[in-house]
Amino acid sequence: MASSNLLEKGDGKKDAAEACKSGVPLEHAFRDVDGVYLNYGYPEQNVRSALSYKPLDGDVFVASYPKCGTTWLQHIVYSIYRDGMSPANILKFLSTTPFLEFMGADAARTMPRPGAIKTHLPFNKVPYSDKAKYIYITRNPYDCCVSLYYHMKSFPPQLLEEGMFDQLFDMFIEGKVDYGDYFDHVLSWYEHRADSNVLFLTYEELKKDIRGSVLKIAVFLGKDKYGDKLRQNPDLFDKILAAISMESMRKLYSEINNWSKDLTSIPMEAIPEDMRSVMQTLGALFKKPITGDFVRKGIVGDWRNHFSSEQIARMKKRIALKTTGSDVMSLWEDSDLP
Repeated sequence: MASSNLLEKGDGKKDAAEACKSGVPLEHAFRDVDGVYLNYGYPEQNVRSALSYKPLDGDVFVASYPKCGTTWLQHIVYSIYRDGMSPANILKFLSTTPFLEFMGADAARTMPRPGAIKTHLPFNKVPYSDKAKYIYITRNPYDCCVSLYYHMKSFPPQLLEEGMFDQLFDMFIEGKVDYGDYFDHVLSWYEHRADSNVLFLTYEELKKDIRGSVLKIAVFLGKDKYGDKLRQNPDLFDKILAAISMESMRKLYSEINNWSKDLTSIPMEAIPEDMRSVMQTLGALFKKPITGDFVRKGIVGDWRNHFSSEQIARMKKRIALKTTGSDVMSLWEDSDLP
């Protein structure tokens, strides 16, 4: 019997395909969904479902503004929970660490536990419970902007083309990218950094001291069950560090690049049931094969290769305006920012 493929059922999201097709002004590719600014690649019903999700006791959320280290943090939590075991494949990983706004509340409810729910929602929009835990990671705005550029030109709905960094910079400064203004988002979580159920991290902190950061995360997830276990078992600690290396993650995500060349070749039965609607939506959004690595350079300071002196001045002005009265930029006082 012939296998059905993931694009045989349903025609995807026509509004997404129309809004994100080549030649359409970028501002038409985004809309507001109940106070969250997103491109049309996010299924609206899933976003609303995400916003209404009621956390279960013990839920763990991995949260961030886009392109601030979310994927790395997801893998760290996944590996701590599974004693350094790497995901069998990318679909397995996606179904066990569901992206709330993209996949909807049902994916979070049915997620194998222990696990972590990915979200890019600001604090005032995230499903909140004092019986849930939240790990938030942020990154300096310069590198975040650069990483967002490469993501938006390489991954669906592929809104940017090569050489459009200047346009992306303008959008970033104006808060006209997914999830709105970077500074509003970071500040919404920064105000809760001392909450007992919030662990606030920076990407730069992970890069500088990955061993210390992993231990901090393990203790936050459970001192006796995870933190002490790592302290007492150096071999397990080393296994986890190997599983969350950039090389290990690049190998896993290379599957996505291969799929994007021909999504119709993926047999439906190879897709976990809870991922099928997501993959069908992706099928409607791919304008071309993925052209970059989901896990890219993973370095601090790449902004120096992209920002003009005029853009540096504009970013400094924006920082001064948005962070008046806050010491949030002290997070990067050792990062040699302008």
